[in-house]
Amino acid sequence: MELDSRQTIIIAILVLFFGKFLNSKFEFLRKLNIPEPVSGGVLVSVLFGVIYFFFGFEFEFALHYRDVLLVVFFTTIGLKTKIRTLIKGGRVLLILMGMLIVFLFIQNLTGILGVLAMGKDINYGLIGGSIALSGGHGTTIAWAPIFAEHYGIDNAMEIGIAVATFGLVSGGIIAGPVANWLIKRNNLTSEKKEPITIGAKYGSTLSINSDSMLMAVIMSALAIGLGIYLVDMFEYLGVNVPLFVSSLIGGLILTNIVPLLFPKIECPEHSPTLSMVSDLSLGVFLAMSLMSTKLWELAAGILPILFIMVLQIIVIILFVVFVLFKVLGKDYEAAVMSAGVIGMGLGATPTAMANMSAISQSYGAAPKAFMVIPIVGAFFINFINAFVIELILSFIN
Repeated sequence: MELDSRQTIIIAILVLFFGKFLNSKFEFLRKLNIPEPVSGGVLVSVLFGVIYFFFGFEFEFALHYRDVLLVVFFTTIGLKTKIRTLIKGGRVLLILMGMLIVFLFIQNLTGILGVLAMGKDINYGLIGGSIALSGGHGTTIAWAPIFAEHYGIDNAMEIGIAVATFGLVSGGIIAGPVANWLIKRNNLTSEKKEPITIGAKYGSTLSINSDSMLMAVIMSALAIGLGIYLVDMFEYLGVNVPLFVSSLIGGLILTNIVPLLFPKIECPEHSPTLSMVSDLSLGVFLAMSLMSTKLWELAAGILPILFIMVLQIIVIILFVVFVLFKVLGKDYEAAVMSAGVIGMGLGATPTAMANMSAISQSYGAAPKAFMVIPIVGAFFINFINAFVIELILSFIN
């Protein structure tokens, strides 16, 4: 049964509501920080798999707008990022960026060695590496068509989504115990008395009006337009950069340049409207991606996926405990950031924030960690990952 774009979006929104319902009813989903679109999308994809298995009935979704939502989401990340905020991270930010660049290569090498051990195409190693894990569902969705078209991996989307989903859950489960062990083993305590905060939440004071919505829309549209030109520029230089990365850069450029050229124009970097656009675009595109996953196509490949995931979990724990924690200073903030990196390296930035929040609630505030990890996770990891992937692809093919 083929569904058009309108019907696909309707079902995706219903799946997102279903995920919200599941997370509100089952506490373990909240404790594991399973995102609402993942909760709903995975169960719905299982339902579609059962229908296919027993009745041979398959749904075909029109996913054009899923890719549009992906670009919109990353554009809003760029529009939220100020250069002065990046500078505030200082030395720790630079150290963490350097360590994560090293880890991206290690993660991809782990994936490549894993697939070679199983006699698979070497390109699968990148899908089981930083594309699906450090990159998450969004990067998987962006790169899967490239792997299908240029490297003949037709099930790249399904494999990548499966790895990203496993990583999301794993990142929320193992980070807490690792950070707890580091804190207790080294007798670490928080030296900060600051209140523990993650960010503003929607509430009765939320103010969204037509002007703020129009500003968010026009800034996003201009940033995406700039991103399109940047894609052409990068192609001219021989670098393949997905539109979502170039649009993120376009958003970063606009939100920092416009206030200098036009001081009276209020850019929407801190507006609740832009945050709402970001949350909605992320939620719907994740729901759309997961509900369209054809699980029956993964049946033959589930053991290789689990094998790769076990390797990646072992590697990130070893890297965090014996390298990252020590390089960051072996203090309490380093332990909290280690929990964030596990969440970010296996799942996503929200997983990283949830991991750090849980540690902070138990042991005390870690303001430096809460400043640095979101900056790296929201901006640098996606940008750098694209170049690392491109570099490794050019070397192995």
